Amino acid sequence: MAFEIGIIQVDDVALGERTALDGARLTVSADDLARELKAADDRIRELRVHLASSGSSTRIVCTKDVVQPRVKLEGERPGEGRMLALSGVAVVSCGPIVGFQEGIIDMSGPGAAYTPFSALDLIVLEVEVEPGLELHAHEEVLRMASSHAARWLAETARTAPAPSFTTYDSGISDPKLPRVGYVYLLQNQGLLHDTYVLGVNARQADLPRIVSPEVVLDDAIVSGNCVSACDKNTTYHHQNNPVVRELFRRHGTDLSFAGIVLSTEPVRLADKTKAAEGVLLLAKELDLDAAVISKEGFGNPDADLMMIIRGLEQAGIRTVAITDEYAGEDGGSQSLADATIEANAVVSTGNANEVLVLPPMERTIGPIASVERLAGGLPTTLREDGGLTVELQAMMGSTNELGFSRLRAREV
Repeated sequence: MAFEIGIIQVDDVALGERTALDGARLTVSADDLARELKAADDRIRELRVHLASSGSSTRIVCTKDVVQPRVKLEGERPGEGRMLALSGVAVVSCGPIVGFQEGIIDMSGPGAAYTPFSALDLIVLEVEVEPGLELHAHEEVLRMASSHAARWLAETARTAPAPSFTTYDSGISDPKLPRVGYVYLLQNQGLLHDTYVLGVNARQADLPRIVSPEVVLDDAIVSGNCVSACDKNTTYHHQNNPVVRELFRRHGTDLSFAGIVLSTEPVRLADKTKAAEGVLLLAKELDLDAAVISKEGFGNPDADLMMIIRGLEQAGIRTVAITDEYAGEDGGSQSLADATIEANAVVSTGNANEVLVLPPMERTIGPIASVERLAGGLPTTLREDGGLTVELQAMMGSTNELGFSRLRAREV
């Protein structure tokens, strides 16, 4: 099933009296956007709209999600038809959520080098909910607000001059090429560690299961997580999954992209075993020769990763895994909570325990008083000069386990 995405490049974003897209310039009415979101959800007590421009002296703290503005032009079923996406801009939600969580985005300075979002112009929603709102409902308010705002902004592109479209079609394959699949693990441990698949919480989404790559590119997966910022898959990451895009790029050239197995990272060992066995059965159904595996988070998700690698490798399906590491400040500690001898092809996306010293910024968006309680925050995080001392773990997307990051490796 063919799916097309057209990219409209946005080079300049400004706040103004009306919301409109004029060529590569997007103007956003903060008042209109705030009214739109508050009218849609009466659980929002206060909502402030900010612009954080790439390269500006701006720090965003307690960010929850990042979403690319997109609008579907044609096609009723997921993974078919046409979609427009605005490139160069994204919607960010921030504010207090669950005592701590999530992370930091620096738009300039040394911290900007660790997050891909510093290269975008960001429309930031600073959201306060009504007092006493239950925590899962609090998360839902922020999740729905950022998704709603992204769709609302993308509507400005519906009548824009049509860009060139990229077609994604995994239906045509060459039987002479190796069949490569993607095992895509989703965080779904409850307690605000959830992901949504086609609008359904992954814990109720009948996973593991096979989905077409086109469906994933059609905004099928939305983040509902409040986890460590460094390896959290935001909605933006899911929308622009680099593993999916690279397998599509090579499809029909040196491999045949056979499909995606969506699976989970449950809490109980029995459920982990069941999920790993289910992944293996589906990989055999796809007749895979090899698989790329990504996960989200660290600690017990390492067990899911290793169980799946062991099962696939023992079945003759070669695997390559993507993961970050928690190896201590000096990199000398055991970096994963689990291991298996079959995991002999692993791509590291960085050590989340590395400590950063970040200079002060001219402007901070979000509750700076909560920054010490971020995952990766320290008792000494807030420095006397207004700067921060944090682990890399606190930087949004810094060690993303889809490989959507800026860190590189070198031999020494």
